[in-house]
Amino acid sequence: MQRHLPPSFHPRVRPLVLALAAAFATGVEAADSVQTTAPTVTVIGQTPLPGLEQPVSHIPAPVQSFSAREIDDSMALDISAFMNRRLNGVHINETQGNPFQPDVNYRGYTASPLLGTPQGLSVYFDGVRINQPFGDVVSWDLIPRSAIASMNMMPGSNPLFGLNTLGGALAIQTKEGRTHAGTSVQASAGSYGRRAVEFEHGGFNEQGLEWFITANQFHENGWRTNSPSDLRQVFGKFGWQDARTDLDLSVAYADNKMNGNGLQEKRLLEQDYSSIYTQPDITKNRSMFLNLTGKHSVNDQTLLSGNIYYRKITSSTYNGDINENALENSIYQPTLSERNALTAAGYSGFPTSGANAANTPFPYWRCIANALLADEPNEKCTGLINRSRTDQENFGMSGQASVAGELAGRKNLFIVGAGYDQSNLHFQQSGQYGYINADRSVTPVNAWADGSQNAGEGETALDSRVSLNGRTRTISVFATDTLSLNDYWHATVSGRYNRSTVKNRDNLNPGGGSDSLDGNHSFNRFNPAVGVTFTPSRRWNAYAGYNEGSRTPTAIELGCANPDNPCKLPNAMAGDPPLKQVVTKTWDLGLRGQFDASSRWNLGFFRSTSHDDILFVADDQLGYGYFKNFGKTRRQGVEAGASTEIGALSLAVNYTFLDATYRSSEEVGGAGNSTNEEGPGLEGTIDIKKGNRIPLIPRHLLKASADYRFTPAFSMGADLIGVSGSYARGNENNQHQPDGSYYLGSGRSAGYAVLNLSARYRVNRQLQVFGQINNLFDREYTTGAQLGSTAFSAAGGVVARPFGEVGGEYPQVGSTFYAPGAPRTAWIGVRYSL
Repeated sequence: MQRHLPPSFHPRVRPLVLALAAAFATGVEAADSVQTTAPTVTVIGQTPLPGLEQPVSHIPAPVQSFSAREIDDSMALDISAFMNRRLNGVHINETQGNPFQPDVNYRGYTASPLLGTPQGLSVYFDGVRINQPFGDVVSWDLIPRSAIASMNMMPGSNPLFGLNTLGGALAIQTKEGRTHAGTSVQASAGSYGRRAVEFEHGGFNEQGLEWFITANQFHENGWRTNSPSDLRQVFGKFGWQDARTDLDLSVAYADNKMNGNGLQEKRLLEQDYSSIYTQPDITKNRSMFLNLTGKHSVNDQTLLSGNIYYRKITSSTYNGDINENALENSIYQPTLSERNALTAAGYSGFPTSGANAANTPFPYWRCIANALLADEPNEKCTGLINRSRTDQENFGMSGQASVAGELAGRKNLFIVGAGYDQSNLHFQQSGQYGYINADRSVTPVNAWADGSQNAGEGETALDSRVSLNGRTRTISVFATDTLSLNDYWHATVSGRYNRSTVKNRDNLNPGGGSDSLDGNHSFNRFNPAVGVTFTPSRRWNAYAGYNEGSRTPTAIELGCANPDNPCKLPNAMAGDPPLKQVVTKTWDLGLRGQFDASSRWNLGFFRSTSHDDILFVADDQLGYGYFKNFGKTRRQGVEAGASTEIGALSLAVNYTFLDATYRSSEEVGGAGNSTNEEGPGLEGTIDIKKGNRIPLIPRHLLKASADYRFTPAFSMGADLIGVSGSYARGNENNQHQPDGSYYLGSGRSAGYAVLNLSARYRVNRQLQVFGQINNLFDREYTTGAQLGSTAFSAAGGVVARPFGEVGGEYPQVGSTFYAPGAPRTAWIGVRYSL
């Protein structure tokens, strides 16, 4: 087994592993002779589709598995909140500022709903990969928590889970009427106007028919200014089965509207923790999902399974932003033509004499006047409304055969399969000029950022329009084989070949060229995996594995890779050079076991190295930038955990040490970073050096939980989440230092710890009352940060030319923008079950 270890693990890890193995081999074997309660055996599938399962002890990776009951008992709002509380190696960045739109990070890789975020995790729902075709994003609000029967977090670059499995894969299985029979209704209410209703019903009959349906409606005003959320979700599964065949048709529908007001600038956050930078920031998601699955047992050793699916998603955004071009504007008298235009349109209150920077607010009337005159609104309007709409259809099919038997007289499990996926999309984006109000909302005017307006001297008029059609096709073939060499050693070999083609067509600038999004791209790769487990005892085993995974650049990354044409994410794109696909290679090594049926432990080491990682490089303005391939990045660390039950008390603790660094040198944009080469407040570049830590990834994660049953009817629980600090995006060189004038904020988000409490009381067999308090001590904390220039003063007003002209440029105030975590929230509910 030692020959499989990477060289950098040899000096320190090998002796420790051998010592631990020896200690547990003697200690636990001794325990085997005196314990009478046998350890439980957990079995899981190795692929997204249903197949013949095998014990976790035979899988060369630290898989984490959870049931519907565990998810329900946690009282987590949704699946992302549950993972943040209970899964080892997981933390979230609340970049969007909405509880249903977090960036979920596992081992330093991300699954995010934000278009343009480099994605590194794949998510499967009943065997269907639900990373959306445009951007590989994951919309957590489209996954109904009440429909989940179980979930497995598969770590590493497991090739069996296909594209985007760089850091891990989350496989979710839904409930069925036969396993979740009965009816229940649940209602809850709480802080910030929260109101939620949930319904479940499942059943089956003697003819083999079964059915399950769940629906929920959720509303909350949100704890931040103007941040309501409305979710409506329905899921149904209807099936038939006999002794050998099982067919199920799943239908899921969601219609959601969320306000996520994003990051807030340091000074404004300190003044008002619930404040927002600009508004509104609205996302609407509507989704229809159909999935026909089937499995057939040919005999006791052979299982065939497959699925056919169709999904249609419509997403739209309406975002009020700062128009950075206006910040170089001067305050001066309206011209006669401007006064006449304003008066004719019914406006009043604008200055007619004596106006200057000291006595006149930022001239919103200039925006109105120039819109009326169709004259340079890109210079005079402080606000910009960005709209986008994405229509996506994707469909596909997959099938596999699982065969259990013997190979050369040894127990063997072989799985082989293939899949086809196709997506068609249409993406539109537009920008409308407006002005910033006192509450930092944006009022639009009749002027559009379509390149038709006049620009200032030496400038190009902003054209934020995009109209793109895209088609992606992926064909894949995969196989895995697990051979039991003897009673103790089990070896696994896996592989998957993917071929993807991406075809983009620009409806505004067809024909190719520097300004066109037209392009035909193809990517193919075979990803292997090997692993071995050693199981000398029913109570502990060791594992070692190596695997490779890849992801292809998405349409938005391919269309936003030119430093000469930076993009405003998640919206505008420009024609760009092609990117390479990302390849990640992962090692896993560890020990795991259990002392009895209720006590488990694990200790593991991992290292993932990504080649040609895709990095978003910040440009001169907050939110602008471009994508580029980056030589190498590395994420490595230690994972440890334990859980037990002592009478009525259940305890669990998980710890992760995560070291995420750049392993190549690079020059990137450094706007907002005090070390940029152009000077204070100006646009320039910074140098990333080998060993610099990757932003937004903390080094330490600690999670602990305790549940106590006071009586058979009453129980209480608590869970603690502890996260260390991390560098802000834009501080990739880890060198930013504030000076209190040109630069504000440390360029880091501080560590935090949050305690949550819950309680349940069962009145009788049908009625249950429950309650939850999150962030019990009402701690103010931040989950992430980003450097950028701020357009507002400490009082909240728009500031133009704060430092005047310096060598023909106008320096801006750089600041640290933070993602604030939710304050104390509480809710209570009641559940009635039949």
